[in-house]
Amino acid sequence: MTYLLLHPATWSPAPLAPALEAARVETRSVSGGRDLVPDDGPTVFLLDPDTRSAFSVEALRAFVDAGGAIVAIGREGEDDVPDGLPVELLTGFVRFPAGQRQLLVSIRAGYREAAARVETGRARAEAAQRSREIGEMTRIGTALGTERDTNKLLGLILDQARRITNSDAGSLYLVETDEDTGIKRMRFMVAQNFTKPDLPFRESTMRLDRTSLAGYAATTGEPLVIDDAYFLPPDVEYTINRSFDERHGYRSKSMLVIPMKDHREIIIGVLQLINRKRTYDARLATLEDVQREVVPFSRRAVELVTALAGQAAVSIENAQLYERINRMFREFVDASVQAIEQRDPITKGHSKRVAGWTVGLAEAVDRTPDGPFGATHFTRDQIREIEYAGLLHDFGKVGVKEDVLQKAQKLFPDRLELIKQRHAFVRRSLERDFWRSRAEFLERQGEKGYPDFLAKLDDEQRRVVEQLDQFLRTVISANEPSLLLAPENSAELSQYGAHTYIDVDGQTQPLLTPKEVRYLTIRKGSLDDDERKLIETHVEHTWNFLQEIKWTPELARIPIIAYGHHEKLDGSGYPRHISGDAIPIQTRMMTISDIYDALVAQDRPYKKKVLPDNALDIMHRELVTPGQLDGELFKVFIEAKVFAIEVPT
Repeated sequence: MTYLLLHPATWSPAPLAPALEAARVETRSVSGGRDLVPDDGPTVFLLDPDTRSAFSVEALRAFVDAGGAIVAIGREGEDDVPDGLPVELLTGFVRFPAGQRQLLVSIRAGYREAAARVETGRARAEAAQRSREIGEMTRIGTALGTERDTNKLLGLILDQARRITNSDAGSLYLVETDEDTGIKRMRFMVAQNFTKPDLPFRESTMRLDRTSLAGYAATTGEPLVIDDAYFLPPDVEYTINRSFDERHGYRSKSMLVIPMKDHREIIIGVLQLINRKRTYDARLATLEDVQREVVPFSRRAVELVTALAGQAAVSIENAQLYERINRMFREFVDASVQAIEQRDPITKGHSKRVAGWTVGLAEAVDRTPDGPFGATHFTRDQIREIEYAGLLHDFGKVGVKEDVLQKAQKLFPDRLELIKQRHAFVRRSLERDFWRSRAEFLERQGEKGYPDFLAKLDDEQRRVVEQLDQFLRTVISANEPSLLLAPENSAELSQYGAHTYIDVDGQTQPLLTPKEVRYLTIRKGSLDDDERKLIETHVEHTWNFLQEIKWTPELARIPIIAYGHHEKLDGSGYPRHISGDAIPIQTRMMTISDIYDALVAQDRPYKKKVLPDNALDIMHRELVTPGQLDGELFKVFIEAKVFAIEVPT
């Protein structure tokens, strides 16, 4: 329908009546005091001479830009478009007096041009809308593709589906299969409601059949578009459960239920949207609000949500796959920790405690608002990377000889047993010599002088046996590892190394072999230099092992983080003797946790348990002050009470 806009205050449409009737148009008057705006359809403005001054050129230009057409009528004597009236804005110019046919042709030409402009405007608006939709879907797709937490992903999917359709509420279901029975059910995973955001939600399951809206969509694979859920056709298989509406005073009206299909066209879930609104921010607090604001879901809305559901299905599948991969990695890590502890049961729980405290320290650093760590932050993946590195930092112990790894004392048990047998043999030899000396005396001299001889012999025997027993006590004492061997004990053991005895073959043998003396005079711990170097190779074994694993990009730094946990800031650590910033901050945090646990852990063969406060003092005095540990990280470790975190082992 064409609208002819006139200015009746200065000009009468009476002369145009025949033309208007022939054009079958409807007239609408405007005044110069209001904006000149075309109607929704093609609109022609018949601009008479007296109306020109009522509207500025800018107003006329805006009218044309909005899709209208202008036909100007000249004054008497005007043969052409007058100055001040831009020709490019006019569809036609009619001389005065205007004939009916001429005026009719001009009006119809204006109508056709206005119609073309309206159609062009609509096409442009639709193209712009499609462009916005494509941009929005691209943005949504990017967001869905980067979210790997399944629960957060499901909430994001539902939120985005509601936003692009102006839906007030919605829910999302996933199809799951019982591994034992093979029966499929639907799990109610997430629900959202703009009008009632604080409603409680409880995850639950329901039968997968055609009786519910979601079940029907999942079973048939077809979307459901419902204008009013309370007035369903009588012949449908599904029904709506009104219990939610009745409990919470809500009115579900228009609904869209879309099955989510993966790339194999397998339905993995259902997206259900409720109450599409004219404006997203409207709240449906009353029935009047529902009647005024809620509209049916359009065909375009169905297309958009269907496309989103396809993206969502792929994203959900990827997130579930990512979780399975993570679960597999976690099970592998846990199995690796178990393997470590089976090889080295003395340190059971050590790896988990180190991992737990290192994660706690990383989180404390991440929370630090300023200072040296104000700009240091860790993502969720980086925290998990730190945890796994902590759990696996000692895995290389599986490549160390078990007898060295579990060496509880300076001497191996069989070597200590050999010394005890040697002691017993020498003691019995002394007893044999004692009785032989008594018999020989009696045989040579009889009873004369025997009591004095026996008293002297007993004293000598007791003295020698006591020395021999002291030798064994010293060996047993020295065999126990300590934080530092006393110098006098070392000298005494070296003297025993110079003592000899005669074996059963009549050969002279040392009471302690040089190797036994070397082991027993180990100043600290239970390992000699060679054994300690062998133990230290566990770091290289850890590195080589972790390098062979095809970690995901998020976990790629696990090997290098674990590799340096025995390095020191001053370069005195091992195996690479790197220093300063060459040691990753994650590794420096792990080193603090590793040393702290070594001090406070239950009694180990080479040391007694140290109380937490004493352990922190030792670390500060012997490691932080000399510059071996990161003092700033150690400060956070103490201030955040990371050491007090209970780590389940």
